[in-house]
Amino acid sequence: MTRLVAYIVRFAVILFGYAVAALAASAFLNVLFLASLGYAPAQAHPAATASLYFSIPFVALFVAYFGFMPAAVVILIAEILGRRDWLFYALAGALVAGVFLGLVDNVRESAFAVTETSAIMAVIGGGMVGGIFYWLSAGRWAGSWWVEKAPTSPGQSGS
Repeated sequence: MTRLVAYIVRFAVILFGYAVAALAASAFLNVLFLASLGYAPAQAHPAATASLYFSIPFVALFVAYFGFMPAAVVILIAEILGRRDWLFYALAGALVAGVFLGLVDNVRESAFAVTETSAIMAVIGGGMVGGIFYWLSAGRWAGSWWVEKAPTSPGQSGS
């Protein structure tokens, strides 16, 4: 029974980490978009900053939707292998973003096709930011449910 609870708790932590990663990638993309329009944090209009409260969660829905399947594969691999380093998750986030870009590029009629180099780099950077934030919220304990805990007492000596 305790093993089942450990699986359920780990699954909840993974979902929480994925939500945090989607929000972080969305915030990164929103800030890059505002910076490309020439807004700096010191001179941002109050309406621009207030609009971020709506646009970051809204864009996070799209980030989470389009990145779900490749991210699920990466998370499964990380959990099985017990990868706990930030660089793995940053590169995995870039890989997930690259898979998204590749899938969107294959569908020529897609409205989400990204063709500019700066936009491609922004999406890959958003994937890396999402991967790092996943590591911060859930990846540091990857595979913790997989490893059996050693007994704390020495047990019987056999003599």
